[in-house]
Amino acid sequence: MGEGTLSKAQEPGVRVSMFEGLRHRLPLETYVLALTVLVWILLAVFSKYFWTTGNITDILRQVSIDAILAFGSLFPIVLAGIDLSVGSVAGLAGVIFSMLIADAGQGILVALVVTVVVGLIIGMVNGWASERLGIPPFIVTLAGLQGYRGLALLLSGGLTIAGMPPGLQKFALSSVLHVPSLFLLMLAFGLAAHFLLAYTRTGRYMYAIGSNIESARRVGIRVTLVVIISYALASLYATISGLLLVARLSMGAPTAATGSELAAIAAAVVGGASLFGGRGTILGCFIGALLFTTIGNGANLLGVNSFWQMVIEGLLIAFVVYFDNLQKRRQAGLG
Repeated sequence: MGEGTLSKAQEPGVRVSMFEGLRHRLPLETYVLALTVLVWILLAVFSKYFWTTGNITDILRQVSIDAILAFGSLFPIVLAGIDLSVGSVAGLAGVIFSMLIADAGQGILVALVVTVVVGLIIGMVNGWASERLGIPPFIVTLAGLQGYRGLALLLSGGLTIAGMPPGLQKFALSSVLHVPSLFLLMLAFGLAAHFLLAYTRTGRYMYAIGSNIESARRVGIRVTLVVIISYALASLYATISGLLLVARLSMGAPTAATGSELAAIAAAVVGGASLFGGRGTILGCFIGALLFTTIGNGANLLGVNSFWQMVIEGLLIAFVVYFDNLQKRRQAGLG
């Protein structure tokens, strides 16, 4: 600040709250984390079963699967895109994996590789169609939401697929130093996604495209390639989430993860990702997923009608999106 220049707080006739600067410095996920902590405290007070080893372990296992799906959903959101097909991809992945093991007699490794390859191809097609064919990502992935779910139902005949190796569920229920293995696996995938977004050229390109796609093109960024990578990663993480659901349930269900695409997107947005693109963190996704998982767990413990749970989550999403839009208007000097 140059000599003789007044800050906003020093200008005559202008009163600024002592929290004005703090409000603009703190990221949205900080407030969401504070809300999550508050919800945990309230549930601990109103339910004697909340702060038990078994319940906390259940929360960590459930949030692990939800968070991985949210991590994948973040990649298209950073691009100012969206992937509505991740829940259906997770369900289809579970069916393919289960059928390869139970019906085709393949080993876990072969089934895993084939399923992951299928998931990657689905994501690449989504990205290619939205970028090269000019079809809006909303339409491309909405078609995928219906199509991939229908394919899962066709392949399985609408039935669950049993006969999974007992080692799968044993892994899903195992712990390392009292920490669920699924949670540790989620941390590994979260750190990998964080590293890609924060420390690689591809990650920087994703944020650049989400902030201004035309500027990104002008500086030579290969937008099509980055978009394809982004949607491929979204489907990859959805595939992993579907595989973990199979491990946890010890069966493949064609209806698994139905509606979870909305929960994943909501977790990313509530965790600070902007639907306008250019902003979002893996940590924020985890915090958002943890908040929604906690709300669901608390509603079950307190006997709250599940319909009210949906209303609460919907109001929370609406408020966060409104807050995000308000912040953008303030930064642009419009509000």
